[in-house]
Amino acid sequence: MAHARTVARWLALVGTIVAAAPAAAQGSRTLAERIGHTDPGKYREASGVHAGAGSMAFAPLLGPDALSTNLIFVHRGVIAPHSGIGQHFHNQCEEMFVILDGDAQFTIDGRTATLPGPAAVPDRMGHAHGVYNPTDRPMQWLNINVGMTKRYDNFDLGDPRDTAALDPVPQFISLRLDRSKLKPVERMDGGTGTVRYRRTLEPAVFATPWTFVDHLLIPPGASVGTATKPGISEVYYVVGGAGEATVAGQTAPLRTGDALPVDIDQPRAIRATGTAPLELMVVGVAKDLAAKAAYAAATAPRPR
Repeated sequence: MAHARTVARWLALVGTIVAAAPAAAQGSRTLAERIGHTDPGKYREASGVHAGAGSMAFAPLLGPDALSTNLIFVHRGVIAPHSGIGQHFHNQCEEMFVILDGDAQFTIDGRTATLPGPAAVPDRMGHAHGVYNPTDRPMQWLNINVGMTKRYDNFDLGDPRDTAALDPVPQFISLRLDRSKLKPVERMDGGTGTVRYRRTLEPAVFATPWTFVDHLLIPPGASVGTATKPGISEVYYVVGGAGEATVAGQTAPLRTGDALPVDIDQPRAIRATGTAPLELMVVGVAKDLAAKAAYAAATAPRPR
């Protein structure tokens, strides 16, 4: 009975966060108002999340009204020591847990392995996932959810994964935000200077309109120029540094922990404004599967 009450509270909490907002809400807000800001003071406490161990706290950065595509949410929070999110399924959406620090035990379809942060593991539609913090300190966490529609779904397995056997090599797709793997790109999209870039997850990884995950580092004084990706919306999460974004003619500052939404057909430009590089994780979501297929075909590497 206690477990049922915990699940009901969690579902009510998530349901409140992802409740659909009017489509006009996006257009009525300025760019500065649309950017999500990490604010631990607004985190909500939750225990037994998806029947997981211990507790966590989180708040939304972006909800379903942030983009016209099927981004359902971007959440930011902290997982307490020896706590986690129990293994569960999503049947009409896909999710990616991101650990920004520490070592986390990620689970996909009952196989568990430890990855050092900053790292992320995508969970494809129709598969099960969970995450556990085995350490003695809080772990910074980010969660991104994209669906076939804007409706969130889940099925809990009642499996906290707090005593899971560990594989020495992860038996699932994962990524690390490893700066050493970035490649130099001069004047990206007509910008200034040399940025460093890598596509960490390709379109084929995802079954929904989720299209890619990129890692981008903009040195001080450099910029990415004005451009759009046909049929693709984007979310830029600021891993570190400070910058400035111009989207559809409006300009707003960026800081660590911000989430910048860029909708379909909105031109964007980004520059670093601080003394440290501006580090970004970029999530691309297509308007539909046809647009995703067209983008994948247009960006596929040419045979050598």
